[in-house]
Amino acid sequence: MNVIIYLLPLALGLGLIGLFAFLWALKSGQYGDVDGAALRVLSDDDLEK
Repeated sequence: MNVIIYLLPLALGLGLIGLFAFLWALKSGQYGDVDGAALRVLSDDDLEK
């Protein structure tokens, strides 16, 4: 039962760190262009003509 004293705050802290990291990624524009990477994979710019 004593392990809950350590694991509960640790789990809450890691969850909050993950939440803040996700919110930071949203604010900094990491998810701004979700279709651009999918379309860049399909382009043939590196092929010689």
